[in-house]
Amino acid sequence: MTSSLTQSDKRGVAGDRVFSALTVSAGVLILLTLAFVALFLTVNSRDAVYQEDQGGWILTAFLDYAYPLVIGTLIASFIALILAAPVAVGVALYISHYAPPRLSKGIGYVIDLLAAIPSVVYGAWGMSFLGPALIPIYGWLHENLGFIPLFAGDPSQTGRTIFTAGVVLGVMILPIITSVCREIFIQTPKLHEEAALALGATRWEMIKMSVFPFARAGIISGIMLGLGRALGETMAVALVLSPGMLTASLISSGNSTIPAEIALGFPEAPPGSERQAQLIAIGLVLFLITLLVNMTARWIVSRHKEFSGAN
Repeated sequence: MTSSLTQSDKRGVAGDRVFSALTVSAGVLILLTLAFVALFLTVNSRDAVYQEDQGGWILTAFLDYAYPLVIGTLIASFIALILAAPVAVGVALYISHYAPPRLSKGIGYVIDLLAAIPSVVYGAWGMSFLGPALIPIYGWLHENLGFIPLFAGDPSQTGRTIFTAGVVLGVMILPIITSVCREIFIQTPKLHEEAALALGATRWEMIKMSVFPFARAGIISGIMLGLGRALGETMAVALVLSPGMLTASLISSGNSTIPAEIALGFPEAPPGSERQAQLIAIGLVLFLITLLVNMTARWIVSRHKEFSGAN
């Protein structure tokens, strides 16, 4: 009996060691993959910022090319975030605390289904339906609020603007943020909710006192996850947006984003050319922006993890 237990314990210890080795290997593999991607982008983008036949560094020329794309990417992503985040939190709150069980399951299923729709479908929808539908709204904004730089300039006659691209991105990231927020809302300790209700709080007061403090870190994580998706979206923006010069107007044609620029320009760039190096370099910039967004999200979550779903 003793020997069989000993053999079982040995097998358990061996299994723990194998599992530990596999998990460590997986973590190291992820870090190595990230490092190799960064190395590849850095090495292959060298010709975009340094050329001996042009006297060395040409960083100024690259910055002139890159900064409009960076600004356009950030504008489209933040439009999507401003539109999607409040709706996503509200939908998640309704599913988790207000809707009847049968209805909440149905709504949750539809939200999850939105996440499975390919981005090219969203792009086609934005180009063929949403853009033309927004043309009258752009005209009204220009007539009544044209003194604001965001609505100045000639309104687009096709609807393919940076604002339309932001709306499409907002619809695309909505299910991601909603799913994360819904899961963290559901995990709120029932004792906290019941204690707040027992003290005479209304349902909304209970949510403010119990649910939001617990879910704060999860909400931030979901929003940052959606932002990362919006920053890297390619096909939908490439189909919806009519690229052009950088402009402050949201209702005029123009502006572009880094993923759309890479998707549209890379197939035509000759291998090993300066143009290809430019596109790889702008991809490195997007890589750094995404990395910075994720690091900022982790820092914010670590500051608010006490009494939260991140703890």
